[in-house]
Amino acid sequence: MTPARPAADAPHIPVLLDEVLDALAVKDNGVYVDGTFGAGGYTLAVLGRARCRVYAIDRDPNAAAAGRALAEARDGRLTLLEGRFGDMDRLLAESGVNRVDGVALDIGVSSMQLDQPERGFSFAKDGPLDMRMEQAGPSAADVVNTAGETELADILFRLGEERQSRRVARAIAAARAEKPFERTLELAEVVARVVKKSADGIHPATRTFQALRIHVNDELGELERGLAAAEKVLAPGGRLAVVTFHSLEDRVVKGFLKQRSGDMPAPSRHLPQVAGGPAPTFTLVNRKAIAAGAAEVARNPRARSAKLRAATRTAAPAWTQPAGGAR
Repeated sequence: MTPARPAADAPHIPVLLDEVLDALAVKDNGVYVDGTFGAGGYTLAVLGRARCRVYAIDRDPNAAAAGRALAEARDGRLTLLEGRFGDMDRLLAESGVNRVDGVALDIGVSSMQLDQPERGFSFAKDGPLDMRMEQAGPSAADVVNTAGETELADILFRLGEERQSRRVARAIAAARAEKPFERTLELAEVVARVVKKSADGIHPATRTFQALRIHVNDELGELERGLAAAEKVLAPGGRLAVVTFHSLEDRVVKGFLKQRSGDMPAPSRHLPQVAGGPAPTFTLVNRKAIAAGAAEVARNPRARSAKLRAATRTAAPAWTQPAGGAR
């Protein structure tokens, strides 16, 4: 098949684009949700694949504002909703939509956010230590300047998988006692003093910045809420497609889909059988995650760590309890 391409007015090509479109099984007259609109790459590709409607959600006011111009040029087939994809059931209901045929989620920070030094997501260029997707609430600077040393080490270890989390937290605490952190490069330089550069060339501060970003934006909690919300709004036969970029995100998605598809390990023969549990709400499209091919990774190095998991909604009622064992 000919690879799908977003329209020229989408400045960033999303990863695994053709695979996501295939996973969604986009069809004429369908209704789809792009829960992480960003620059609109997935949205525009879906609209180009079939005569359908898309409700695009983004918590970043900048992305939502930029997307309104795209919506005006799409013959009423695109509706922008500012908010969190974890609230998609409420946001859609407020727009008069109760059932959709597909939900796409591209988890993590967007290329646009990374490319804007003033947003503070990256240490590639100096900028304010911010990292807030919604541009509201406590910033990354607030966290590194006020969190206790033990709490900070826990954040870095859990959300950044930083093995030197205690050393990094200790160095941050010592530095902020002399001067509070305000800039991204200030933090990156402190981390680089206590964490050795890895053999693969990844900057020593990469895991620290990842952890702070995930913490500031409650990304894993939002992902869990978003998966549960998608379960509520998808019509029977509807598709869920989720792209993740590191193991923490993928673990949440994998755990949710294993549970909701009934693909959990059998209980011990020494324990009593539990009958009458909720019926599976999803069937897996592929048992294993789909990764980007060599050609795409060569074009876009960001695709190297991307994984796509997809599932089809059954007719069973949405579960009332949250997913267990996701983390």
